[in-house]
Amino acid sequence: MTQPPKAPASSGAPWPTGLPHNFGGLEDEFASLEAARAVVLPVPYDATTTYQGGTRLGPSALIAASRNMELYDEEVGAVYRHGIHTLAELEPAAAGPEAMVERVEQAVGWILDRGKLPAMLGGEHSITAGAVRAAAKRTRGLSVLQIDAHGDMRDEYLGTPHSHACVMRRVRELVPAASVGIRSLSEEEAEYLASHPLPIWSVRQFRALGRRWEPILASLTDQVFITVDLDGLDPSFVPATGTPEPGGLDWYELVDLLRAVSERSRIEGFDVVELSPLPGHVASDFLAARLVYRMIGLALGRGSNAAGEKPAAHHARA
Repeated sequence: MTQPPKAPASSGAPWPTGLPHNFGGLEDEFASLEAARAVVLPVPYDATTTYQGGTRLGPSALIAASRNMELYDEEVGAVYRHGIHTLAELEPAAAGPEAMVERVEQAVGWILDRGKLPAMLGGEHSITAGAVRAAAKRTRGLSVLQIDAHGDMRDEYLGTPHSHACVMRRVRELVPAASVGIRSLSEEEAEYLASHPLPIWSVRQFRALGRRWEPILASLTDQVFITVDLDGLDPSFVPATGTPEPGGLDWYELVDLLRAVSERSRIEGFDVVELSPLPGHVASDFLAARLVYRMIGLALGRGSNAAGEKPAAHHARA
């Protein structure tokens, strides 16, 4: 497998060592916080998940898969050359989901205050509210793109307004949002949306646009936070989610839409959530890792190529 040139092992051991345990298996030259333009935040939290749990194992599975992927991406190049730092896992808050949202807000704010691109790995979808809070406080005119099978528009679920089933209701209290891939709603959500129309596209409606995505792009602002619940993809691509819904997006539909967004708007941060790893099945983990890598590249611009070009400027970040 092609890897970037190795720096001396950080352990100082005088013998060959395996790849570092960080996103991409990167050596210090490309993984230090000081050099990095992107910061990966693993959040192993699944306190409010329903049906199938296990999203707390998602970040570690995704990072493990990333250590085995080629670091030259066919569309965005050698993204690792931008520098990608992986933080230690954010400790879950035992006080409940509201406390966890506040903890995520603090952590994502810390990343943004250092001029870095936050790439959050879930964990359940409730954590997105904290990331959007942090970004909204620092970015005037922020909007959110949600990729998801579910509306997540309940006002409260199982006694809390901070459930994964309520996250987009909380997000839309902060900033405007557009949703793509939605194909599962509760009766409560359907009634709410009938009286409060919002920019939401089911998979059928998305495909009916025939790749003429201007209505979606026009519903977003020039600064976008992207949240990808992996169940937005069809379960034939990602079966390892808590509630896999049939009839989802395919890989190219997703990444082509994300590219279109990146060409129109600056990506201020993103998350990839709801990976619930299945024993013996690594395809979902690998897709999630590749998606995170691709999204870093879309946000920061094409990395250097094999001939040694410098990373291209793209919505330049301080």
